[in-house]
Amino acid sequence: MAKEAPTGTKPFSLFEWMLAGRYLRTRRREGFVSVIAGFSFLGIMLGVATLIVVLSVMNGFRKELLDKIVGINGHIFVAPIESPLTDYPEVAARIAAVPGVKRAIPLVEGQAFGSSQYNGSGVLVRGIRGNDLRQIEHIAGNLRQGTLENFEEGEGVAIGRRLAETLSIQAGDTLTLITPRGAATPFGTAPRVKGYPVKAVFEIGMSEFDNTFVFMPLTEAQNYFNRQGDVPLIEVYLNDADKVDQARAAIDEAAGRPIMMTDWRQRNRTFFGALEVERNVMFIILALIVLVAALNIISGLIMLVKDKSSDIAILRTMGATRGAIMRIFLITGASIGVIGTLAGFGLGLLIAANIQSIQDFLSWATNSNLWDPTLRFLSQIPSDVNPAEVATVLAMALILSLLATLYPSWRAAKLDPVEALRYG
Repeated sequence: MAKEAPTGTKPFSLFEWMLAGRYLRTRRREGFVSVIAGFSFLGIMLGVATLIVVLSVMNGFRKELLDKIVGINGHIFVAPIESPLTDYPEVAARIAAVPGVKRAIPLVEGQAFGSSQYNGSGVLVRGIRGNDLRQIEHIAGNLRQGTLENFEEGEGVAIGRRLAETLSIQAGDTLTLITPRGAATPFGTAPRVKGYPVKAVFEIGMSEFDNTFVFMPLTEAQNYFNRQGDVPLIEVYLNDADKVDQARAAIDEAAGRPIMMTDWRQRNRTFFGALEVERNVMFIILALIVLVAALNIISGLIMLVKDKSSDIAILRTMGATRGAIMRIFLITGASIGVIGTLAGFGLGLLIAANIQSIQDFLSWATNSNLWDPTLRFLSQIPSDVNPAEVATVLAMALILSLLATLYPSWRAAKLDPVEALRYG
C-alpha cells in the first residue's frame, strides 16, 4: 500500500488551526450548522455550570448540617450500664483528659411543652453546666439577646430565636415549661408546671434546633425531671469528628465503669445516607445535560463535514493527508467543548460564590420567600466548592466533547475526493 505524500506541515500546525477557526465562524450559507454549534456550546456551558453549582450547594448542605448537628450534639454519647451515673463529674473529667477529646459534657435531657401568654410549642430541654454551655461555640458565639454569664446560678434558661419568635417572648420574659412527669401524689403523678426567666436567646442557624432547644442549668434540670443526682448521658466532643473509632477504646478505659457508647454516625446514618444518595443521583441527572450537548456536537460536525465535502476534496487533491483532515475537524469540534467547558467553569464558580446574594435578589424581585428555613433546616443557602469535584466535572465535559468529535472527524478523513467532488 502506497504511503501518503507529506504535506510539509506538522500535526496541529497553524494551517490546521486556521481552517478549523474558519469553519467555526458564522457564515450565511452554514447558518444552520452554526446554530447547532451555538446550542452545543450553550448546552455544555450550562451543564458544567449547573453541575458545579449543584454539587457545591450539596456539599455546603452536608458541611453545614454536619457542623451544626454534630457541633451541637457531640460526637460520642456515653450512657451508663448497671448503675445510674451519679459520679458524672469524675467520669466526665477522666474522659475529657483522653487525647483527642475536646470536652465531655454531662447532660440531662427531656421533652416538655413550652408556653407563654401568647403561644405554646413542644421543646427539648437540656440540662447543662454553665461552663460547658459557654464552651459550645454554636450557642455562646451566636447569642442574639441576653448573656450566659452566671447561667448556672438561679433558674434562667437559654432558648432558640425561632422558639422565641413562636412564643413572642425575648430575654427577660418568662417561659413556662410543662411536663407530665411531675411529683408523685396519692392520686398519681401530677404534671409539673414551672416558669423560668429567659436569660439568653441564641441562633444556631438550623431551624430545627432554633425552634426546639431550651438549655437549663444542670441541677435545675435534675430537679425538674426527677433525677436523683445523676445524668443519663455524657456527650463527648472530639477534635476530629472522623476519629471516632480511634477514641472509643480510650474513652471506654477512661470511664472506669460499664458504659454504652454510640456515635454521631450511628445516630445520623439515615439522614446523611439520604443526602449522599441524592447528591449522586443529581450528579448523574445533570451530567446528561453535558452528554446531550456532546451529541449535538456530533450532529453539528456531521452536517459540517457534509457541507464541506468539496473543500475536503480540494484539500486532499492539494496534498492534505487524511490525518490533517481529521485533525482540522477534531479541532473544530473540540473547540466548542473546551470553550463551553471553560465558560461553564467560570459561570459555575461565579454563581456558587454568590448563591445567597442571587437568592436574596430573586426573593426581592418576585416579592416571595424562595427559601423557607422551616422546610430546609438551614437559614441560608450554603455553598462549598470542592476542587476535586470541579476537576472531575471539567474532565468529564472535556472527555465527552473530545469523544464526540472522533466519529465525524474520522468520517471526514475517510471521504473519497472523487466522490466528494462529484456530489459536493
